[in-house]
Amino acid sequence: MRAIWKGAVSFGLVSIAVRLFSATEEKDIRFHQVHRTDGGRIKYQRTCSVDGEVVSFDDIAKGYDIGGGEMVILTDEDFADLPLSTSRAIDVLEFVPAEQIDPILFAKAYYLEPDGQATKPYVLLRDALRDADRVAIVKIAIRQREQLATLRVRDDVLVLNTMLWPDEVRTPEFGFLDEDIETRPAELAMASSLIDSMAADFQPDEFTDNYRSALQEVIDAKVEGREVVQPEEAEEAAPAAIDLMAALKASVERAKKARGEAEAEAKPEKPVKKAVKKATPAKKATPRATKAAKKSA
Repeated sequence: MRAIWKGAVSFGLVSIAVRLFSATEEKDIRFHQVHRTDGGRIKYQRTCSVDGEVVSFDDIAKGYDIGGGEMVILTDEDFADLPLSTSRAIDVLEFVPAEQIDPILFAKAYYLEPDGQATKPYVLLRDALRDADRVAIVKIAIRQREQLATLRVRDDVLVLNTMLWPDEVRTPEFGFLDEDIETRPAELAMASSLIDSMAADFQPDEFTDNYRSALQEVIDAKVEGREVVQPEEAEEAAPAAIDLMAALKASVERAKKARGEAEAEAKPEKPVKKAVKKATPAKKATPRATKAAKKSA
């Protein structure tokens, strides 16, 4: 890994030299736009929409559209006087409980590595954060942008998570939120039963990107020059159920069946004793019946 930032974590009078590394990487398969007939890369020129001339990087500035066809042009001098932190410091502002931070605010994650002789104070901060069960709220300037972030511990390493500013989170404005919709207790109980039947501990290694794997197989097949096997069609999704209770019940039964559980939890019944019929003693023949039998013989 290559460090993308070098500076220091600063809290109180303590300064810890660190290097910043990207903690994540996207595994998407990337493509280039090429000419279909010969595979040549497609190139784009930077042209001005007014005079049509090709513009070099030296002549490109940043513009802010104020509407009505008017544009405010900003130069490097305009950005130079902005109050952006250039001290290469991660300033700790406060320490807060982790559960108070809404996950929607998190953006990117970075690993912090102690730099030079900063291992001891680094470990001290790491252990103190872990013992306090809190995260540090910090400010950092990355790529000419000041960002709010958190410092927390993961696998014995300090992790910096950049955050969105509160005004960057959109407010959900959907029509159904104004509707008076009530759920019946039976429906809620069935939904809870479904959640219980599908409850598990999260193991991220159990999940894979099937689309990326299939796409890689197509690319490998083209490289090797062999025929591409037609992938099996995905199982069709079940049609939307009109009866909410029926859909929940069916989901519970399917989840239980998938996990090898019994469809119904019945109490064990006591064994039923079979009734034994007593043999009926044979009736003695009467004298009249005996005489009748002799005459017939």
